[in-house]
Amino acid sequence: MTPQFWLWLGFAGMAVGAAAILVLGKRRTHAEEADTIIHGIVPIIAACSYFAMATGQGSLTLPAGPDAMEAARQFYFARYIDWTFTTPLLLVGLSRTAMHSGLRRPAVVWGLIGSDLIMIVTALAFGLSQVAWVKWTWFAISCGAFGAVFYGIFVQLREENAAERADVRAAFLRNAVFLTVVWCAYPVVLLVGQDGLGILSPALALAIVAMLDLTAKVAYGLMATIQTTRAVDRDLAETRSSATPLRRAA
Repeated sequence: MTPQFWLWLGFAGMAVGAAAILVLGKRRTHAEEADTIIHGIVPIIAACSYFAMATGQGSLTLPAGPDAMEAARQFYFARYIDWTFTTPLLLVGLSRTAMHSGLRRPAVVWGLIGSDLIMIVTALAFGLSQVAWVKWTWFAISCGAFGAVFYGIFVQLREENAAERADVRAAFLRNAVFLTVVWCAYPVVLLVGQDGLGILSPALALAIVAMLDLTAKVAYGLMATIQTTRAVDRDLAETRSSATPLRRAA
């Protein structure tokens, strides 16, 4: 498969995924509507990124390394623009799942977003760098910020999630583990791909990133949307059951 195949596949998959999330998502409460929009807009942004890369507008040609100026690599900067918007949205969605009854600690969410943006910007610097020690310093900083994101998820958000009912706690843990497993594959691909050690071929690196993107944005978005629907189903059922005795008493 050529690199173009995977880029167009990413575009088509994101477009279809966005439509599916927006159709399946419900809007019975303000919170449910917000979650549907958050998870629906993520693949829309990603579809725009893949369209830009597939048409040649989202990449530029860079030297393969400081000692091989005749060799070139395609650097897909559009994916970093994509991640700058989509990963914070995914973290906001995850935070809303953790604090289903109310967003009690906005500072934690801002800390997650800040760490995430540092991770992406420094990963961009890693991909653009040609000097070896500069490149790998940026990579190390990016991984450090990545660790801060996971601290926010599994320590700070989990502390808040402990106050929620059992089904919400289970949904948050599933979502957090799912995203963690998928996101941990990204730095590995960047490490061995064309922007790093150059072990993977361009087509294979694109294929892996496209599959990871579709999993993190579409598959996860569908899963999170369904879980939100189930949580709101229970919210509404509890509201109806608590209102019934009042009507009888009246």
